[in-house]
Amino acid sequence: QVQLAESGGGLVQAGGSLRLSCEASGRTFPNYAMGWFRQAPGKEREFVAAISWSSDSLDYGDSVKGRFTISRDNAKSTVYLQMNSLRAEDTAVYYCAADGEYYSGRGTHYYYPTFWGQGTQVTVSS
Repeated sequence: QVQLAESGGGLVQAGGSLRLSCEASGRTFPNYAMGWFRQAPGKEREFVAAISWSSDSLDYGDSVKGRFTISRDNAKSTVYLQMNSLRAEDTAVYYCAADGEYYSGRGTHYYYPTFWGQGTQVTVSS
């Protein structure tokens, strides 16, 4: 079992930056992939980013490429999401995810997590 605790959400103006953190506890941290998803009101949950246990593989959703960066610190059992050039359409609840099935290669990727955090609200004002 893995428990996830997100932090770092809040209100920011368009063009600004935020960094989300997600601390994992339970099973040994380095042994699984991690990621971020988001869900805006009235919309389906959307893939944002994923990172392999070794950080060798990184993937991003098309809407955040070039603006968001995922990273992890295995010594701190923490994964981060640095969000720059934020837009109003980035407003959503952001969920940390862990373990599950992550594939990255041949120009494609997918990530189906097993564990989810409670979510943290990010609001971007225009």
